[in-house]
Amino acid sequence: MLTTPKLNFEQLFDSFSVSDDTLIFPDEVGELEETQTFKEGSIRQIQVNAYERNNPARKKCIEYYGLNCYVCQFNFEKIFGEIGKGFIHVHHIIPLSEINQEYEVNPIQDLRPLCPNCHAMIHRKYPPFTIEEIKDLLSKN
Repeated sequence: MLTTPKLNFEQLFDSFSVSDDTLIFPDEVGELEETQTFKEGSIRQIQVNAYERNNPARKKCIEYYGLNCYVCQFNFEKIFGEIGKGFIHVHHIIPLSEINQEYEVNPIQDLRPLCPNCHAMIHRKYPPFTIEEIKDLLSKN
């Protein structure tokens, strides 16, 4: 190979035969294994109830509590910079689906700012975990 400097890679690989059970790059074992595929993207229609949120109530909650997660203190702007500015979920302490009617929300008593991770963990069961339960789990782990 060194005696023919004009030999390109295609010619090099065309001139060698590699059997299926030969491991060329041990670090890339996963690439040699057969990959199973799955179908996604089919469309189905569903009907759900959507509970209206009040954006001024959300703003008042954030104005009062700030943009740090109420559970873990994560702040998107501090970590991600400009793209994280102003980003936080707002959690209803009593889920709207439990109230199941229009009501007057108190942004300081009824809402808390949460990062998406803590928010998702709160809703891992029904009825949801309380904020205190998630804080306790976080402190134990």
